[in-house]
Amino acid sequence: MTNEEIIKAIEEMSVGDLAKLIKSLEEKFGVSAAAPVAVAAAPVAADSKAKAKEEEKTSFNVMLKESGDKKLQVIKVVREITNLGLKEAKDLVDKAGSPEAMIKQNATKEDADQIKAKLEEAGAVVELK
Repeated sequence: MTNEEIIKAIEEMSVGDLAKLIKSLEEKFGVSAAAPVAVAAAPVAADSKAKAKEEEKTSFNVMLKESGDKKLQVIKVVREITNLGLKEAKDLVDKAGSPEAMIKQNATKEDADQIKAKLEEAGAVVELK
């Protein structure tokens, strides 16, 4: 029997039959399943996946966290970036820190960095998500 045939046979087993097979193998060879090793490795794998996902991220949401001391300057920059009217820009700046204070959605990394720089220069606190 080849390895491929064994794997195919295992794939076709029910969960209950597979559990019985594992128990029989453990008893036959005096070993136990390596679940503790897999559990210990899981956080590392999850952390690696999260880092890879951050590196692969191509679009960003620019969120206004705080308007800062120069609120009028921040409103002007928001108007410039979003093409909103004065009232709409003011309302957006007033919502700083809330999920509704999104300045730009799905911006490229370059655009998001430029927007963040403009807003921070005006005195705002900005977060890229």
